[in-house]
Amino acid sequence: MYGICTRPWGFEVSLVRNGERHYKQFGKASYGGEEQALLQAQDWRDHIVRSKPPVSRRARAEKPRANSTNTTGVPGVFHRLAPGGRVRGWLAKTYIGKDEILRADFPVEGLGKAARTLALRERAQQLERMTGLARPHPAEEAIRMGLSAHAPGQREAKRSKSEITRRNNTSGVSGVHFKAPNPRHPGYWLAITYSTARGSVSKAFSVKDHGHDLAKDMAIAERQRQLAEKAKADEAAASGSGKPGKARKQPESHNSHNSHEAHEPRTPRKPRTASRGH
Repeated sequence: MYGICTRPWGFEVSLVRNGERHYKQFGKASYGGEEQALLQAQDWRDHIVRSKPPVSRRARAEKPRANSTNTTGVPGVFHRLAPGGRVRGWLAKTYIGKDEILRADFPVEGLGKAARTLALRERAQQLERMTGLARPHPAEEAIRMGLSAHAPGQREAKRSKSEITRRNNTSGVSGVHFKAPNPRHPGYWLAITYSTARGSVSKAFSVKDHGHDLAKDMAIAERQRQLAEKAKADEAAASGSGKPGKARKQPESHNSHNSHEAHEPRTPRKPRTASRGH
């Protein structure tokens, strides 16, 4: 695929425009699978191709090259040296296409200093005949014409890190984990979600109280609720309509009834006033 490389974890897009590299990665885990990751990579590649076409052939021909043997400072214009290093003429040369190379010689003998000026003028006239983009890939023309081969359809939004299911996850659902403090402990299922707007929110469901399967299902349902709240809080923070404070980190509990409750702050006692006897 043009501009897209396949990697074990997904796909990466790399395109160079005017010496600037445009690079982005699309992981399978971040987009819920290989199909969505590839579609997202193709969409981003197509966007770069359409919005940043290659430079024109003329602009590229007019740009001095670092590894060029040209010593005149003007691309396409060369001086011819006689034995001893004396300049005996100036040459304007331009590659237009296959089997079409324009060139014109201007000898110093008879023209004098005007030979260089005439060579520069000739070079400019030659460049007028150069059209098109600098070596576009055949796939780019199809992309710019809207003839991309990848299928249209719904695109999944990129998942946040908290929504990606890790390899060591035992539940099959991101953010839901089984915990057991020690081998004799029945354990509990934990639903945990991190939000930039609210901090870390978690809730545990005891296997002893609910049974293994029900505790797991309750944790999964809680995780979905947390994600919905996270989306609302993040949207409010981004729009500036709300000012969510940083959530206080709650101690983990194995009981589903008190794991998500906040602790009420203690009211400070008033100092006693010493009384004098009369």
